[in-house]
Amino acid sequence: MADIVDTATRSRMMSGIRSTNTQPERHIRSLLHRHGLRFRLHVRDLPGKPDIVMPRFHAVLFVHGCFWHGHDCPLFRLPSTRPDFWQAKIDRNRDNDLRAISALAAAGWRVASIWECALRGRNALDDETLLGSIVCWLQGNDRTLELVARHEETA
Repeated sequence: MADIVDTATRSRMMSGIRSTNTQPERHIRSLLHRHGLRFRLHVRDLPGKPDIVMPRFHAVLFVHGCFWHGHDCPLFRLPSTRPDFWQAKIDRNRDNDLRAISALAAAGWRVASIWECALRGRNALDDETLLGSIVCWLQGNDRTLELVARHEETA
């Protein structure tokens, strides 16, 4: 299927997509801040430049977009236009994620991954559940946390 816009327009549209301060990231930060938790943003000295760094808990949070990081959920669909390009890009993003998480874990950091599907869509978690899960993880001893959308019940 051919793209519905010309190459220059598509390039301009794609360059406008943010990699930091996304809506899901701002939402998580708002929840944490309202709960009285303080954090640093996008610390360049740490592998993967985590979205949220909480030095007090020696913890980092990544807020991943389901499309850009290739999450296996209803929010992800590989584009039909240039699928080889997109598959390679998403695979690189996944590899970078794994390297960053491994390096952070080796340095003693606790790592949480919060997926976009946990924040949007039909099966999104409510704010109370999101915040409760994060706070419980911060106060506990688990090394990792992964928050995803609720699974639908099958009849």
